[in-house]
Amino acid sequence: MPRLSRAFLASLPITALLLVAACGSDDDGTAASSGDDAADSTVDENDQCTPESLETLTPGTLTPATGQPSYEPWIVGNEPENGEGFEGAVTYAVAERLGFTADDVTWTRVDFNAAIQPGPKDFDFAVSQFSITEERKAAVDFSSSYYDVAQTVIAVEGNPAADAASLEELRDLRLGAQVGTTSLQALESAIELDNEPSVFNTNDDAKLALDNGQIDGLVVDLPTAFYMTAVEIENGVIVGQLPDAGGEPEQFGLLLDKDSALTECVTQAVDSLREDGTLDALKQEWLAEVADAPELS
Repeated sequence: MPRLSRAFLASLPITALLLVAACGSDDDGTAASSGDDAADSTVDENDQCTPESLETLTPGTLTPATGQPSYEPWIVGNEPENGEGFEGAVTYAVAERLGFTADDVTWTRVDFNAAIQPGPKDFDFAVSQFSITEERKAAVDFSSSYYDVAQTVIAVEGNPAADAASLEELRDLRLGAQVGTTSLQALESAIELDNEPSVFNTNDDAKLALDNGQIDGLVVDLPTAFYMTAVEIENGVIVGQLPDAGGEPEQFGLLLDKDSALTECVTQAVDSLREDGTLDALKQEWLAEVADAPELS
C-alpha cells in the first residue's frame, strides 16, 4: 500500500479509511489464500508440522484467538475472519505455512488477562499484541517474535500533555494505561510520575477518559496510537515514544498453552515468514505509518 500521510488519513471518515486499508491487501497475506498455495509452503518437509500431524484443538482445524473487541490496525473491523490488519494477516500467513487453508481456520475470542493466565486454552494460539516477557513465559508459551514494538504517549490538542517534549514535562500530568499491559509497565518505568497512573480495564475505557479530560495522556503501543489519533480521537496527537526500559526491544509473539505441542511448529512458521520477508511486507502494508513519532527522553 502506498505510504499515506497521517494528515490525509485523519481527514478520512472511518469507513473510507477502512476501504483504503482493504484496497492495499493482497492474496498473499489474507484469508483468500488457496489450498494449493498452502500445500506448497508448509514449514516442515518431514511432515511434523502438517494439519494431519499437528495436535490442534480440533483435528484438521486451526483455532486462533484474538480479543473482543480487537483493534485496528491489528484487526480491521473487529472481524479477524477477513484476514485484514497486521495480526489478521500474520495469522493467516502462519496457518498457510502450517498447511491450513483459510477454510480450515476457525477464530475464537479470548480476554487478554485470561489468555496469559496458566491453564488449558480453548485455542491453538492467540494473537492480541501479547508481549513476550519472562514472567509470562512461566505460565504460557510464545512463538518467536513477529513484531518489535514501542510504547507511545497520546493526548488531545489543547491539553498540556500534547505539547510535552520530554519525559520531565509529563511528570506532573495525569497519565494512564490499560491494566496488565506492557503499556502500563512502560509508563511506570519510564516516567517518575508525581501521581499514581490511572489504570483502565480496556483501551476503550482509557480512550473515553482521555476524551473526557479525566486523564491528560494515554500510553498505548505505537500502531494503536497512530490509529487512535488519526481516526478515533478528535484532535488526537502522538506526543512521543517512551524509551525502552531495559534496552531490549519489546516484542510481540503468538501465545500458546504452556508446553504446547504446537509451539515449535508455530515458531518455525513465524521464522520462515521473517526470513523470506513476508513479515516486513505485511508491516509495510498495515503498519507503514507508525514510524512517524519522536522518542521522548
